[in-house]
Amino acid sequence: MENNKEENSCPIEAVNLTMAYGSRVIQRDLNFKIAKGSTFVIMGGSGCGKSTLLRHLVGLQKPAAGKILRNGLDFWRCTPEEQDSIRRTSGIMYQTGGLWSSMTLAENVALPLEEYTSLSKQEIREICHIKLALVGLADFEDFYPSELSGGMQKRAGLARAMALDPDVLFFDEPSAGLDPVSARRLDDLIIELRESLGTTIIVVTHELASIFTIATDSIYLDNRSLTLTAHGHPARILQETKDESIITFLTRGEGRKAEN
Repeated sequence: MENNKEENSCPIEAVNLTMAYGSRVIQRDLNFKIAKGSTFVIMGGSGCGKSTLLRHLVGLQKPAAGKILRNGLDFWRCTPEEQDSIRRTSGIMYQTGGLWSSMTLAENVALPLEEYTSLSKQEIREICHIKLALVGLADFEDFYPSELSGGMQKRAGLARAMALDPDVLFFDEPSAGLDPVSARRLDDLIIELRESLGTTIIVVTHELASIFTIATDSIYLDNRSLTLTAHGHPARILQETKDESIITFLTRGEGRKAEN
């Protein structure tokens, strides 16, 4: 019982994780846990390895060293069938939304349901309606991505990511390319999903407004030392850190006094 309790409270854990492309180390010796029902933000400057870490956590890229645990299981020591099963508990929303342009929104959301379930066409239609309604697109099922604004495309991408009722949702720069109002609406939707569904959410972003609005936990990946140099709520990190690079990042270079 204790093991199950620990697994449920920590769906993802990085243990001594090192990421590399060939001989080039991106980040080394990363150790952190992502609590169930949290919104975990991966922060850091450009090129520090945020999106690379996201791919490792999803199970799309193998570590150079160390382990990724999913519900207590060492992902890369699982069988291919077990890995596929674990991946299906995850949903991913890409920067562009990742929608198929030749398909309607309903068809896009239906795709993973048709691929991975034995549901009837009617059941799939009903689920598509529910998922699109959750993201505020109930009346847009027959629209094509090109007929939508950028913000609406992002929300449609989120509806598809939610199609299989994932335990964990991954977002790669969700606010990229959005105007401030659309970005705030997407932030509000992320918060609503976590609070209403208890979904564990992992976000890569450099948008400060989003970081301070949605995060319940975060890590900072440092470009110089190539490792994790801060872990916690971003407001607490900013309050307590003495690392000038973190202060610069979290205040847009204005210094800590700008936040007081």
